[in-house]
Amino acid sequence: MQKTLSSSAFSDSKPHYELLDGLRGVAALLVIWYHVFEAFATSPIDQKFNHGYLAVDFFFILSGFVIGYAYDDRWKMTMTVKDFVKRRLIRLHPMVVMGAILGACTFYIQGSEKWDGSQVSLSVLMLAMLLNLFLIPAIPGSKVEVRGNGEMYPLNGPSWSLFFEYIGNILYALFIRRLSTKSLALLVSLSGIGLAAFAISGLSGYGHLGVGWTLLDYNLIGGFLRLMFSFSAGLLMSRVFKPVKIRGAFWICSLVIAVLLSVPYVGNKEFSWINGIYDSVCAILLFPLLVYWGASGKTTDKWTLKICKFFGDISYPVYIVHYPFMYLFYAWVWNNDLTFGQVWPVVLLLFFGNILLAYLCLKLYDEPIRRWLSKRFLSKK
Repeated sequence: MQKTLSSSAFSDSKPHYELLDGLRGVAALLVIWYHVFEAFATSPIDQKFNHGYLAVDFFFILSGFVIGYAYDDRWKMTMTVKDFVKRRLIRLHPMVVMGAILGACTFYIQGSEKWDGSQVSLSVLMLAMLLNLFLIPAIPGSKVEVRGNGEMYPLNGPSWSLFFEYIGNILYALFIRRLSTKSLALLVSLSGIGLAAFAISGLSGYGHLGVGWTLLDYNLIGGFLRLMFSFSAGLLMSRVFKPVKIRGAFWICSLVIAVLLSVPYVGNKEFSWINGIYDSVCAILLFPLLVYWGASGKTTDKWTLKICKFFGDISYPVYIVHYPFMYLFYAWVWNNDLTFGQVWPVVLLLFFGNILLAYLCLKLYDEPIRRWLSKRFLSKK
């Protein structure tokens, strides 16, 4: 089993699965394309690159697996809840801050206007940024919900998944880690049933799992179900994991992920339950299998390892910093009634520009900040 020390894990002493890091990067890059095609859709049904929202479920499974692997055995020795929380904050929050600042800057560049054209004052924008900095959700319809489309974090939409990631980490530290393997399996089973019921019953309005980003309707329930199943399933897998031999795991899993996240909407508005079944199969069956394959993968190919390392390094930064620029892209496309065929060069610039930005944020900001915070606040154990 190929495992190397991830350069992003300054506070973690255990090695990471490099292939899983690479798969996380693949999913994060596909999220950009999903968000690009949001600009040319009138609803989730007619979006061409359709299922990129399922990357969040994949991320939650990966998170549960890696956290269980890295931390489960530490609680019997030196790990405390306080130390765990500090480690997770140091790992995750610097980029949350960067995403909020970039979101405020791009909103200001855009003219500080809601989607309906009404103006937002600088003081309200600063308050919205402050809330995003501390991951405090904006209530739909409130002044700080500055875009007017109901987002929990209107300056940087993807921050909603970090809100749930933090909840998952807290539940793990206080409760879930104490569960026996059988009890954890029961939690996974019950939450999986709840997740499938949510998707198939159409509580999202479109028979899909693209929920959790707003406090409207049933989104909060859907977000919790996505977190509880996927995060708990990842933890369970880390406890019972036994690798199998599989060659080319990274490339096979990457191809499967790309196909699953790009499939058009399955069914139609009248038969949205069909898409709910698709989403449920991906989240409950296929993604855990992909994580299992990825964790089992072994390679001595130095180029594959370099790609996995690079993708793993930029995966979180690219996910958290790309969306502020999507807002600018959306405004430009919608205001000028543009088609994809007219803007594809800009799309490529947006895609590769966000990769470059993520890498610069990683090297010039995230890694140095985390090194300093680790030295300052983490005890040597």
